[in-house]
Amino acid sequence: MKRILLDLNVVLDVLLSRSPWQVEARAIWNANREGRIAAAVSAITLPTVFYVVRKQADLGRAHLAVMNCLQSLTIIGVDRSVLEMAANLSGSDFEDNVQIACASVAALDAVVTRDPKGFTESPVPTLSPAEFLAQLPKANGS
Repeated sequence: MKRILLDLNVVLDVLLSRSPWQVEARAIWNANREGRIAAAVSAITLPTVFYVVRKQADLGRAHLAVMNCLQSLTIIGVDRSVLEMAANLSGSDFEDNVQIACASVAALDAVVTRDPKGFTESPVPTLSPAEFLAQLPKANGS
């Protein structure tokens, strides 16, 4: 089973039904719920999910979005060693570096993101949602 880290943009595509990206993001989310993959997010993703959903929707929907993530996804902790690893990465976006460090520490198979330029130095393979779905076996095993 593939073990992946979902970047924030993919999570928000599902939670906010952002077109046109929601179709691929929802297919990945559903594959996780069906047990065909194991999807994770870094712990720093949830406060940002709450903030963005609250700003674009409302407080109630922000709470539901966080609960949905907690119920559906594995949460990778962020401690000093993860932050130090991220700080030592060459990428210019610290949040992306934290995602890379989390995926590395958790020994995940891939990072799924719509922002590949933030992950060019990642030791963990980076895939777009479409690339990931193309590699994913269908629900019936074909």
